[in-house]
Amino acid sequence: MSTLKNSVQLMGHLGQDPEVVNLESGKKLVKFSLATNDYYYDGSGEKVTNTYWHNIIAWGKTASFVETYVKKGQEVLLRGKLAPRSYETKDGEKRYITEINCSEIVTTSKKE
Repeated sequence: MSTLKNSVQLMGHLGQDPEVVNLESGKKLVKFSLATNDYYYDGSGEKVTNTYWHNIIAWGKTASFVETYVKKGQEVLLRGKLAPRSYETKDGEKRYITEINCSEIVTTSKKE
């Protein structure tokens, strides 16, 4: 049950090509945004779609897979955990962000 305490699973489309960062330590990091859609019908029966954007990061072998096989617009299914962090802007303002640290990812293909 401990693996369920901080677990996220999402299916969506990439908003841009992954950004690859090669760190001085030799580790590889990729960052990308993922759009997920949710919809409901309002009181008049109109379909209303909400798009949510998620910041995704991946390390190591997962990062290498993303760098090689994942591109903008592609649909993926991923699993990871929430990773909140803070940083300071150039103006000294503290900002908070929650990313999803991706541990598994697969590409999906829809038959048309």
